[in-house]
Amino acid sequence: MSDMDNSKHYEILAQKLKAIAHPYRLCIVKGLMEHECNVSYMQECLGLPQSTVSQHLAKLKSAGIIEGRRDGLEVCYKVVDDDVKNIINVLFKP
Repeated sequence: MSDMDNSKHYEILAQKLKAIAHPYRLCIVKGLMEHECNVSYMQECLGLPQSTVSQHLAKLKSAGIIEGRRDGLEVCYKVVDDDVKNIINVLFKP
């Protein structure tokens, strides 16, 4: 890999790290890896207002870390980024 390729790769990884570098977003990602769920479920678990959870989800979604799947009136979220899955597995290794 050339220096230019490495630079772009590092930039992409840094953006992913920035997106999960908040305690609530880290918790959301870890939780979604264990169990796909909707905003209401996350709101109850985190004890945060729905609007705050939605803002964190929007940040993760715009970074390409999670995706939402509509299920009737609800949207169920899941982690889709393999780099982030690997990071979370390393951080929370038993």
